[in-house]
Amino acid sequence: MSELTISEDDYPEMAAVEAIQRGLHSYNQEMGGPYDREPVTVLARDEAGAVQGGLLGLTYWNWLFIDWMWLHRDQRGKGTGSRLLERAETLARARGCTDAYTDTFSFQAPQFWLRNGWAEAGRLDGMPPGHARIWFKKKL
Repeated sequence: MSELTISEDDYPEMAAVEAIQRGLHSYNQEMGGPYDREPVTVLARDEAGAVQGGLLGLTYWNWLFIDWMWLHRDQRGKGTGSRLLERAETLARARGCTDAYTDTFSFQAPQFWLRNGWAEAGRLDGMPPGHARIWFKKKL
């Protein structure tokens, strides 16, 4: 094998990014089995059809991963977030998921997850400074 060159690249070409992604996905599936990845998108719209909140995630390996969840300020504290979460969990169960996980920051209402039956699974204090990044999980 020839000698490798290690370099930094602030603007990598898509082929380089794709090679890394394909390589890791291939290895992960070799070790853990097929992903059977499917997107999860649950939206809350007002009467005019404007998005007032939503949840984006994936189901794979019998898990629901919630990547993004957001509500417009006017919708917070009204149960909309719980309704979005319940819909995503129901969809995940229908796909055969048995567990779920997400991460959030201490300034993004971690109590919401606890109120909805999720348990803290990990924490990085000081990320960002003065706050924490928190992982949550739930048995579906």
